[in-house]
Amino acid sequence: MAGEGTTTEYRPGYGASGPGALTPDGCAVELYTRLPVRDEPDVIASVAPPGARLLELGCGAGRVTHPLLERGFDVTAVDESAAMLDRVRGARTVCSPIERLDLGETFPVVLLASFLIHAGDPEVRRGLLRACRRHLARGGSLLLQREPADAHDHLPRERHDEGFTTRIVSSVPYTKGPYTKGPYAEGVRQVRAEYEFPDATWTQTFLSRPLDDEAFAAVLAEEGLRPVERLSEDGVWWRAAAA
Repeated sequence: MAGEGTTTEYRPGYGASGPGALTPDGCAVELYTRLPVRDEPDVIASVAPPGARLLELGCGAGRVTHPLLERGFDVTAVDESAAMLDRVRGARTVCSPIERLDLGETFPVVLLASFLIHAGDPEVRRGLLRACRRHLARGGSLLLQREPADAHDHLPRERHDEGFTTRIVSSVPYTKGPYTKGPYAEGVRQVRAEYEFPDATWTQTFLSRPLDDEAFAAVLAEEGLRPVERLSEDGVWWRAAAA
């Protein structure tokens, strides 16, 4: 189901349900305006110079964008969904698929969060990282968010926040799509998540390719990048740089 009165053509392996606008990668705009800010601004501010120009790739509805603006950063926020960008206030916004983005300028800090590096399609992942490299200034930092090591284990799993519950319902091998053939066949997962609020429930189905430390370094190296340091104890946040 694609929201009230709308039809969404989802990417292979992706889907969503719930009220309001839904994007081709299974994100619900209204849901993303409700999700709380966690440690992202603190992690980013620990690395980015005060007031730095920052390129945020996949900004969604501005959940992280707005706290960064409040901290004095100059944010260029990019998303392929115009409906998401309509919720962003105070930042320069660009509506574009990340893989095709070419602003003709570079930034001292580039942000690729939301576990986008785990894209199931290897060509999409390469395109994302090429866009990061293309826009990264000399000596700049690429800040990446990786899945927790146990993201696909011990499911179903619930997390209770104030006012809502998140459930990771399942993570199963995905064997139906074109990305699962040849040398990239192993490891693609189809994940289903649920977000339950008192007045609404959303579901999201998406593809993920788990990456251990060796694979993470390898996919960065493919695009002329290298991991530099882990920024969070759980290994979710990393700083990378040009190789």
